[in-house]
Amino acid sequence: MEYSMSSLSTTTTTSFSDRYGRLLPGLMLSGAIAWGAIALGKLEWMQSHGMSALTLAIMLGIALGNSVYGRLAPACGAGVTFSKQTLLRLGIILYGFRLTFQDIGQVGLAGIAIDALVLASTFGLAMFLGTKVFKLELNSAILIGAGSSICGAAAVMATEPVVKGRSEDVTVAVSTVVVFGTIAIFLYPLLYQLNLGWQVLGATPAAFGVYIGSTVHEVAQVVAAGKSIGQEAANAAVIAKMVRVMMLAPFLVILSAVLARGKAQGANGSHDKASKLAIPWFAFIFIAVVAFNSLGLLPAGTVATITELDTVLLAMAMAALGLTTHMSAIRRAGIKPLLLAGVLFCWLIAGGAAINHVVASLFA
Repeated sequence: MEYSMSSLSTTTTTSFSDRYGRLLPGLMLSGAIAWGAIALGKLEWMQSHGMSALTLAIMLGIALGNSVYGRLAPACGAGVTFSKQTLLRLGIILYGFRLTFQDIGQVGLAGIAIDALVLASTFGLAMFLGTKVFKLELNSAILIGAGSSICGAAAVMATEPVVKGRSEDVTVAVSTVVVFGTIAIFLYPLLYQLNLGWQVLGATPAAFGVYIGSTVHEVAQVVAAGKSIGQEAANAAVIAKMVRVMMLAPFLVILSAVLARGKAQGANGSHDKASKLAIPWFAFIFIAVVAFNSLGLLPAGTVATITELDTVLLAMAMAALGLTTHMSAIRRAGIKPLLLAGVLFCWLIAGGAAINHVVASLFA
């Protein structure tokens, strides 16, 4: 019996070591890239230009992925995949600690309606143009649409497990967010000056802040664009953006249901019983975390620590994505994804302004 118990213990220890030990090299590599990206993201120049840690992590990952990573892949592959998949889901869940339901109250029904209409119209346009006009694959159109309509790179990464997109599709979508989100940082202050004369969005910085939050891609880009106008605009922009981010969970659930229904419907209209609804459980947990955070039970310092950990996890996921992305695949994608994102960017500016104007007038 003693021999059996000893053998069992040794086997269990070996199994644990084999299973998790093989993840360590890849986790360390992803973590090192994430650390570098976070450090760079704290530089004043990076912040003023809306270059977040997530954006920098994928850029560094791509640089290494297309140079030295090929030699490291046999040892690091398992950990990099774990970062790209499991750590991503955990990062999306912990993202809920950045949000509260009180945020909704601060923008009111008008703000909620604006965010919902901008999201729905932008994603609907992405689906139509992406598949019908630019003839992109469905997953590419979905990922680019999610990034443009909700919250940039985080939305793209959160949507990937639902559509099961390829690394290059995700990277192309994130790249479009970086390009047009960066343009927005410099364009929106000019639009604000024009609006002072046109009065399309009202004369207050807060009203323009809601416009920024409802139409600019990334949270970091929203902050940069808002602060270039003033603190009042920045505060309103961030609140509107957080409400838009909160819509990520219902978006993922609806998307999952629609995709499952589409797969279940055969070419002749017959029902395929093998098709299943891929429920994004992490989206429900994300909402539960937001609800818990809304109660204010945790000290502010604890929440700050959790959000810092969340940034690390998401940066590691981005780094892993970059490591597994080959530039040749991006080149093969061609200019069509960029054209689609460009059209969506124009819609966010013009269509978003129209939506903000109409909804604000109705709730005035």
